[in-house]
Amino acid sequence: MFTEPYHYTRAFAEQLDGQDELARFRDEFYLNPDSIYMDGNSLGLLSKRAEQSLLRVVDAWKTRGIDGWTQGEHPWFYMAEQLAALSAPLVGAAADEVIVTGSTTTNLHQLVATFYKPEGSRTKIVADALNFPSDIYALQSQLRLHGLDPAEHLIQVQSRDGRLIEEADIIAAMTEEVALVILPTVLYRSGQLLDMERLTAEAHARGILIGFDGCHSVGAVQHHFSQWGVDFAYWCNYKYLNSGPGGVGGLYVNRKHFGRMPGLAGWFGSSKDKQFDMEHRFVPAADAGAYQIGTPHIISMAPLIGSLEMFAEADLTRLRQKSLKITSYMMGLIEQELSGMGFTIGNPRDDQRRGGHVSLEHAEAARICKALKENGVVPDFRAPNIIRLAPIALYSTYGDVWDTVQRLKTIMTDKLYEKFENTRDVVA
Repeated sequence: MFTEPYHYTRAFAEQLDGQDELARFRDEFYLNPDSIYMDGNSLGLLSKRAEQSLLRVVDAWKTRGIDGWTQGEHPWFYMAEQLAALSAPLVGAAADEVIVTGSTTTNLHQLVATFYKPEGSRTKIVADALNFPSDIYALQSQLRLHGLDPAEHLIQVQSRDGRLIEEADIIAAMTEEVALVILPTVLYRSGQLLDMERLTAEAHARGILIGFDGCHSVGAVQHHFSQWGVDFAYWCNYKYLNSGPGGVGGLYVNRKHFGRMPGLAGWFGSSKDKQFDMEHRFVPAADAGAYQIGTPHIISMAPLIGSLEMFAEADLTRLRQKSLKITSYMMGLIEQELSGMGFTIGNPRDDQRRGGHVSLEHAEAARICKALKENGVVPDFRAPNIIRLAPIALYSTYGDVWDTVQRLKTIMTDKLYEKFENTRDVVA
């Protein structure tokens, strides 16, 4: 928690910014001078380094044509492995346990197809009732492919309060009928950070494999997947890692599973020395690269080169420390400035249980978000009543936080939100 004495003034926010050892990275991003961006947990902003690495890859295409696959600064044939080496420290893994490939949902399909082996009485998959819908759709689909009814074989652990999932309830669902557990690292609505180490140990003690969706934590929270013995994980790179809209995802497979045949085989999962033999016998790569399917999306991967180089410089430990401090500061401001206006902070307050965003609940959340945008703040709405605010360690300032809360106070005091309907836009 943010424990040092503080004052709710613009001057004090500027003092905190003057002490910020990550402040220099703000100049690396394209920021709109007319608005405050608080939606980096949904889509990160473009950095100048990401732009440059994209342009360099495009230039290689322009000047080298097909030889770009094996020549130049970043040969395309090895780009997924290059990015994996840069990504691995962010998830606590060895480079060969990570590959940059696919999307969140296609990677989940690949991993479930690989690791879900219903046998005897062990046929069920455990997930949680607050998970992002795409994960649930994928799990339901995988169960149907096995001829199983998702209504019976997908166990969704319920929340006690509609915000959080208790680890004890997840553990209680790990019965002898369970073959696989799939959970988010951070719940996308409330920002709750699950105890991955505990859950992994409990699953393994019961002979159950466990995997995690890291979309809302990778780049904001430290992970130790290898140390914890997590079986597999998958994530997107366009939120905290700023790879761009629809940017290529990533996956992790613990080395103890190397050699397991991919459930969904494709030619880029081949051992690289065999791939262009063009034989109809699949020889998978000996590491996480085996779980690639199709040809890498080179142009979409390119911005991640520059972005991940910046993360290596900034250091995730420092990023996490600032994230915790600035979100705690935001919560303190909210409690001080918005008291009596109908807001509830729905995310955990404990640093050990909180991800990278503040989850602010209000009955008029959808129309308040629209008013924020009209008044120069970009938030994120999540049905039915959540305003997600994410000050990002690399480019958000304490001054941004102070200004955001003050504008929110004006919106509520002057009832500026009443001009809008309390319904979400097409994209929320």
